[in-house]
Amino acid sequence: MLTFKHYNIADWFSFYRIFAAPFLIILIWLDYRLVFTWLLLVSYCTDAIDGYLARKLKITSPRGSQLDSFGDQITLIVGLIGLFYFETAFIKTNLMLILITFVPYIIQMFIAYFKYGKATAFHTYMAKLSAVFQSIFILWSLFLSPEYRLFYIMIVVGLLETFEEITLIFMYDNWASDVKGIYWAFRDKRRHKKPVE
Repeated sequence: MLTFKHYNIADWFSFYRIFAAPFLIILIWLDYRLVFTWLLLVSYCTDAIDGYLARKLKITSPRGSQLDSFGDQITLIVGLIGLFYFETAFIKTNLMLILITFVPYIIQMFIAYFKYGKATAFHTYMAKLSAVFQSIFILWSLFLSPEYRLFYIMIVVGLLETFEEITLIFMYDNWASDVKGIYWAFRDKRRHKKPVE
């Protein structure tokens, strides 16, 4: 995954999010809230673009799915760091609820690494919906101020998505990418397929 041969245009959009993360951290450190927020918006846009290009150009692959997921996770972490720095009072007020939301996510990550040796890349509809609400809430908070209705919707959708991911991990014996959701997983022949040696 760290060799740059044969990467396609969708992969490079994912790489952008990864490469942009350290620069976004520097902008937080320099207290450049508006510049950070605009560049974070660009990173979120590349997330939408790479998936669209991969499907449109028929260049989807397990490697691309894993790279996309890694870029998503990095961008989410950076966005949360920015939110914590620029909206510290809001984070402290709602810290318990935020921690309750993150515990299942951490558990899901541990289960995935224990079973597959790497993070999941199911890219379910629920995951995409959760990512949309996360990005909307974070950007709204940074451009304007935190909106509690968006916050609660983000929390609920995020928890539902995490529980779905955990369920899918137990449903799939081997790592698989691009699963639309639990309903589609029941009809997916990859669930019990032996990995190619």
